[in-house]
Amino acid sequence: MNEKRNDDNPWKAAALMGGLGIDVGICIFLGYWLGSLAGERFGDPKSWMLSGLLVGLAVGILSAILIVRKVMRKTDGR
Repeated sequence: MNEKRNDDNPWKAAALMGGLGIDVGICIFLGYWLGSLAGERFGDPKSWMLSGLLVGLAVGILSAILIVRKVMRKTDGR
């Protein structure tokens, strides 16, 4: 009754969580970097950096959601 599936691997779950953290971190860093470049070019660097951070965070969260949805579909057998 309690058969273990191939998808019930704690190392796979840990790798997924680490990958999501790295993905969100990279998106935030790229948003900050692009915001600082835009701030140097167009003026008001603080507001551009803050905007870049927020956009990077939003893109990172969206990317993480898409990755989790893909993994969940894969484990459901679809």
